[in-house]
Amino acid sequence: MFQKVNRVLGKAEQAILSYSVIFMTLILVGNVISRTVFQASWTFAEETGQFFIIIVTFIGVSYAARKGRHLRMSALFELLPRKGQKVLTLVITLLTSLTLFYLTYIAFEYVWTVHELERVTPALRVPVYLVAAFIPIGFFFGGLQYLHQFVLNMKHEEIILATEKEEDFQSELEERGDGV
Repeated sequence: MFQKVNRVLGKAEQAILSYSVIFMTLILVGNVISRTVFQASWTFAEETGQFFIIIVTFIGVSYAARKGRHLRMSALFELLPRKGQKVLTLVITLLTSLTLFYLTYIAFEYVWTVHELERVTPALRVPVYLVAAFIPIGFFFGGLQYLHQFVLNMKHEEIILATEKEEDFQSELEERGDGV
């Protein structure tokens, strides 16, 4: 069941990221063209650009973890023997997961405070908490991805650095006769 939920979340992240980048580009480039050609700036352009940057940044945390595209310091990792690499992978994935869950809690408190203050954006009058809600959501899904990587690394002998590659990993195990 977790695999199905994970796939749906992956598709949702992909759609959110794709459309956010497309809309952000259209609005910001459109604003530049409007300023250049008509000498008039769109009042909402900067605000919506900020909204989309927040969405892309924090939903991107989970997406990067899922695809194994996050930043890694591999120099120490590569110097370690195989068993040391496995232990380091377990420590890193667990600590990262716990850190992201803690950041989820802090971000949720922030969003709740912003909600209680009833802050709205200056141009569009959008409640700020609606945009800020993507922060704890991104941290939470990122924490889930790292927790998933931790569990996979506990279950399997191989080192798994991306949850999306799990199906490839399981297919490889089945081909070798180590099926899960």
